[in-house]
Amino acid sequence: MTRLAEGTSEFDAVQHVDLHGHRVSYRTAGSGPVVLLVHGIAGTSEQWADVAPLLAEEYTVVAPDLLGHGQSAKPVGDYSLGAYAVSLRDLLVVLGHRRATIVGHSLGGGIAMQFAYEFPVFAERLVVVSSGGLGREVHPILRAATLPGAELVLPWLAHQRVLGAGGAVGQVLARLGLRAGPDIAEMARGYSSLGDAEARAAFLHTVRAVIDYTGQRVNAADRLYLTSLLPSLIVWGRRDPLIPATHGEFAHGEMPGSRLVIFEEAGHFPHLDDPIRFAAVLREFLEETDPTELEFTDHDIDELRERMLQHSAA
Repeated sequence: MTRLAEGTSEFDAVQHVDLHGHRVSYRTAGSGPVVLLVHGIAGTSEQWADVAPLLAEEYTVVAPDLLGHGQSAKPVGDYSLGAYAVSLRDLLVVLGHRRATIVGHSLGGGIAMQFAYEFPVFAERLVVVSSGGLGREVHPILRAATLPGAELVLPWLAHQRVLGAGGAVGQVLARLGLRAGPDIAEMARGYSSLGDAEARAAFLHTVRAVIDYTGQRVNAADRLYLTSLLPSLIVWGRRDPLIPATHGEFAHGEMPGSRLVIFEEAGHFPHLDDPIRFAAVLREFLEETDPTELEFTDHDIDELRERMLQHSAA
């Protein structure tokens, strides 16, 4: 049995698996029903380090580095929401997990919604946190990454001399309206991860798959009614400068039976602003809801068809 160093947790150990010829890195801890934690753009599984041990007391936590991020491979390929959803499904299968509650932050929220839509038999519950894909508005700093010439600016922002020059990136981000604390720290860390050409290319492909210069161009609003098929939770920071909390309030109105929790003092990263409360909210949701048990029998197909036809006729 491997012994952990003092002050570390099971979740701290990064593991790797080969999927379709590409390395996928992930962290896992605990035992019980599976909770799949999906980070946002330019993030990594490490963002869940304060939340995962609290969940692992009763659940199996799995948190991957998405392809193009962290220690996972950064191949030339498809960085769409659909491709990410498939890779998550395949990771669950390889790790021997049949179903999971999927929790997605920011870009990960869009991926989580796509996962639940594409693979409903794998999704027990849906949790979106400061999620993309629920409206047009998004901070100009992300829209700027879609503009011609972004390829030339990113190497400068990610250069170690710039990052070390008195917190230059953090100062720029503060001027752009990002809050001190997790918002600036995580955005700066995200930029620092783009130091090599492969990481920058993956970042730009990912951003441009969901955003253009006018804002978010991928929107799940027309299918949100289908989330009535599974328990759903929406978590947002009221002071989110990247994606406004009004998107979460809108989604709550369009997702029958969903729960909405607003962290009034948090920004774009409520799970980092207040990980203890976040874990408590998530555990309460898990304990008080029953996982959906769609198996796509003839009855399930008929029910899904009826919901679609009713929505189209409304």
